[in-house]
Amino acid sequence: MSEKDSAAPKKKGKLLLFLLGPVILLGGGGAGGYMLFASQKAEATPKAPEKGVVVTLEDPLTINLSAGHYLKLGFAMQMTADAGEEEIDTAEARDLAIDQYTGLDIAVLENEKGRAKAKQDLLAKLDQAYRKDKKQLVMDIYFTQFVTQ
Repeated sequence: MSEKDSAAPKKKGKLLLFLLGPVILLGGGGAGGYMLFASQKAEATPKAPEKGVVVTLEDPLTINLSAGHYLKLGFAMQMTADAGEEEIDTAEARDLAIDQYTGLDIAVLENEKGRAKAKQDLLAKLDQAYRKDKKQLVMDIYFTQFVTQ
């Protein structure tokens, strides 16, 4: 074997190392960065609130819809554990429900998509109204009566 033949494998090895080195470093750095950001995102995601008591509004509401129709609405609020066991004043919840549904077209409430949208809008209003020290106190609402005519 000549000197020329033994030098060729060394050059190929160095060239391969020279080309693969940066690829390996970039890949490792990218994977490390992804894991770092993924762990920070997981820590930043708030935990789902724990269920507390259910507060039922005693009397159903009769709400005027558009075109002479009406809605008889009864509902309960699922409170979070952060709300505690103390009694909740439901006057604001009643007012927000009346405000949310008054004047709506009955066609909106006769389909599932429309009912779900109106319910989510009411839940968002209740969530804002009953927040305390930036803690969520109302996590869901349940319809106990929902009659349109």
